[in-house]
Amino acid sequence: MNIAVVGATGLVGSLMLKVLAEQNIPYEKLYLIASQRSAGKKISFNNNIYSIITLDEALDKNIDFALFSAGKTVSLEYAPLFVKNGATVIDNSSAWRMDPTVPLVVPEINPEDIKDNRLIANPNCSTIAMIMALFNLHRRYTARRLVISTYQSVTGSGMKGINQLFDERAGKPVSNPAYPHKIDLNILPHGGAFLDYGYTEEEIKLVNETRKILHAPDIQITATVVRVPVTGGHSISLNVEFEDEFDLQDVYSILQKTEGVVIADNPKENLYPTPQMAEGKDEVFVGRIRRDFSRAHCLNLWATADNLRKGAATNAVQILKTII
Repeated sequence: MNIAVVGATGLVGSLMLKVLAEQNIPYEKLYLIASQRSAGKKISFNNNIYSIITLDEALDKNIDFALFSAGKTVSLEYAPLFVKNGATVIDNSSAWRMDPTVPLVVPEINPEDIKDNRLIANPNCSTIAMIMALFNLHRRYTARRLVISTYQSVTGSGMKGINQLFDERAGKPVSNPAYPHKIDLNILPHGGAFLDYGYTEEEIKLVNETRKILHAPDIQITATVVRVPVTGGHSISLNVEFEDEFDLQDVYSILQKTEGVVIADNPKENLYPTPQMAEGKDEVFVGRIRRDFSRAHCLNLWATADNLRKGAATNAVQILKTII
């Protein structure tokens, strides 16, 4: 089995390599692919030295599985070419998520959607974390409305976001900012480009992707995305209104039994999920679980996950592991 990682020099691509090793994914040949400017660069992995090749060079290789994390434009152009050449592509960009012919997969939730498809989309990082906490509660009580607020790490903007935060913190000039305003000691209610009707791209991703993964086109969802000056992970405040009345102890029990979810919820001991708690881990941490007394059948909870791991690299490798 031959595996390719497209975008291997980026934050998520390099982490995909790490997760491939952690998950003991078998392979005969590994191809590391990046842009022309990185061609020929040497990367050490699993006691071997690999040379970066370009996408066009990779099209001449015999590749069985390709993990893409090189952005929407690259995925739109090259993912179909890899599929045509016989590869199964798992794409981390937004390029194919809402294509009705392409499954959008979180392996703990909807692995059956993969079927025989050879192009599979990885959901948005915040969608993954939120839906991991929600899915089994939705199966038990049927969610009919979600109010989502996300507090997203600068790592979601790649090295540009990280560099801007720490350059500002160090008092250095920012030559290539990721954000239109200062991010250090600030928060920005701005994730992705603003659309004509006032929402951002990241907010609409939460709406559309949640409906697709849950196969629930009628669920009512509103979202606000906020960028915060932290690394380590994205956090989510979720208010969910269920069709049916719920038992709070049953909610705890359901979450305790949910694969990939860890409850961190002891307010008396100041225990609740934080980005530092989630950093470097694959689990989604859930806390601040409480009834919303302002409205019937409503629950509040808070979730945090490492957006580069479960929100991206780990989920993609889990999809690969599910297939093989």
